Amino acid sequence: MPHAMSVSRYRARRLGLPGLLLVPWLALPTQAWAAAGSGTAVAWWVWPLALFIACFLMGIVAVPAGIGGGTLFVPIVGSFFPFHLDFVRGAGLLVALASALSAGPTLLRGGLGSLRLALPLAVLASASSIGGAMLGLAMPANLVQILLGGVVLGIVVLMLVSKRSEFPQVAQPDALSQALALNGVFIDGASGRSVHWQVHRTVPGLLVFLGIGVLAGMFGIGAGWANVPALNLLMGAPLKVSAGTSGVVLSLVDSSAAWVYINRGAVLPMIAVPSVVGMMLGARIGARLLDVLKGSVIRRMVITVLLFAGLRALLKGTGVWP
Repeated sequence: MPHAMSVSRYRARRLGLPGLLLVPWLALPTQAWAAAGSGTAVAWWVWPLALFIACFLMGIVAVPAGIGGGTLFVPIVGSFFPFHLDFVRGAGLLVALASALSAGPTLLRGGLGSLRLALPLAVLASASSIGGAMLGLAMPANLVQILLGGVVLGIVVLMLVSKRSEFPQVAQPDALSQALALNGVFIDGASGRSVHWQVHRTVPGLLVFLGIGVLAGMFGIGAGWANVPALNLLMGAPLKVSAGTSGVVLSLVDSSAAWVYINRGAVLPMIAVPSVVGMMLGARIGARLLDVLKGSVIRRMVITVLLFAGLRALLKGTGVWP
């Protein structure tokens, strides 16, 4: 299966954009849909259906956790589905983009996402994500798998050790945040009170998002896992505003990196379409849960899933657990 997927990857790159509609039939014949490790042929529709169900569940938990759908999608699908990692990363960017776009209007209407805060951060992260995508496609798949496993396990450690403050105290905003008017107010659904917020350390925040963009493009994981700590712990935005604004940033950053994968022929509709549809439906539910659900419950669930997926990706890349 990996050989067939690898061959069709180069076919896709030669065909270019007009040939993308033909790639699924070059890459995914019925006999190639073999169950991982069993060698038993299954119907062609089994894996797209499994992707749809898995992405629907990921979308529900990704938005309240503020990590983006790609953070869950790439390590899980790359480790447990029989697809080449290039295709998974390409679809992962579209999945993260879909979940962010689906949840974006709800987050902005509720004041949980700040467009004014997201735009300057997204401009730098979008530019660096293009370079990250080109670098990731130039690297061997097994090396990317190993690095992905390491990054995912690093995400788990970051989520475990970071003590997020739901309402950080920012005594005085810096000059740049004042000039850009990076402040606002939102109604906390859990307590029913209005929360006024402002941010500081704007320049370090911009530099951090420059690095976040590289990781987002290289691994196709959207990097929502890094957006939230940077906004909350570094810049001092409230936790719910950080999670909501992270979704807005993802919608801009992932759209830039995704074009690199599309141009290289690393996006298969047979993989991307059921994944995107499932993620969008799940994200709409997740956006509504963000306002009322305890973040600690979702956080523990995400940590458990990422720990398992990160170990699986690391072992698969090293050949210990193919």
